This record gives sequence, structure tokens and C-alpha cells, in this order.
Amino acid sequence: MDYMKMAADATVAGMEKKFGGPFGATLVRNGEVIVAVSNTMMKDTDPSAHAEMIAVREACKKLDTMDLSDCEIYATCEPCPMCVGAILWAGIKKVYYSNTREDAAKHGFSDMHLRHYLDGSDKSPLDMIHTGGCPECDSLWQTFTELNSNDVEKVGEK
Repeated sequence: MDYMKMAADATVAGMEKKFGGPFGATLVRNGEVIVAVSNTMMKDTDPSAHAEMIAVREACKKLDTMDLSDCEIYATCEPCPMCVGAILWAGIKKVYYSNTREDAAKHGFSDMHLRHYLDGSDKSPLDMIHTGGCPECDSLWQTFTELNSNDVEKVGEK
């Protein structure tokens, strides 16, 4: 099965419906297609509705788990930092992609502002201000532990 073609086909279908731009993804587990999606940024008026994010969200719902460590993702374009974050949080260990970030930039879809922010070469677009000192915020860790002590997956320990 050509998973990348499935991602491309989902992308075209999404673009025809005006759901979003030229990006799609197929998420596969043990040779079974879990989802093949386009991005839905325009449909949902949501800057986080990238195809990889949609694929992770839909797969988690469909499989009733946040652990996708036994899955692979096929993306029509190299995932942006936000999507890589979701992929890592889900435990996915293998990403196949066709077009590169440079290809995307040539067509008006550059994510270099994100990459430059994250690599420390440009901190100007966002002021991150640590306030600290909020007892109610500090107590959230303990409240979470108390409420979930018997049935929590260890989120973030991949």
C-alpha cells in the first residue's frame, strides 16, 4: 500500500473542499491505515490544524490511547516544529516525509520563524515571561496526582 499517495490523495480532497493547504498525512499501525487526512486550518480556522496534528488527534481518538509508539506517520511535507512536538508526545518513532521545509518555503509556507525561535537564533517574536509564585498553580501537580493516582498513563515519559 502506498501510504504517501494516500496522504497526497487526502490532501487533494481537502484542498478541493477548501479545508486547508497542500499538506496531508497518513498514520499507520502494523501495516493498517488508522487515518489518512489533510490539514483543516481553513475549515476550522485553527492554526494548529496541520495534517500531522489532525492525524495524531484522530488516531488517538480512534485507538483510544495517547500512546502511538507502535505507529508510523507518512507526511506529504517535512513536519514543522509544532507537529514534531505532537509526534514526539504521542511516542511515534518513525516519520516519512516527501517534500522538505525548503520546498514548502518556496511555495509560501515557511516555518523558519518557528525553527529560528526554537534554536535560539531569533527570540524577538515572543516574550516568554516566567511569573512563578502562584500557589494555586504550584498545587496543580499534587491535585493531579491525587485525582489520578490509580489510573494514569505516565504522560511525557516516552
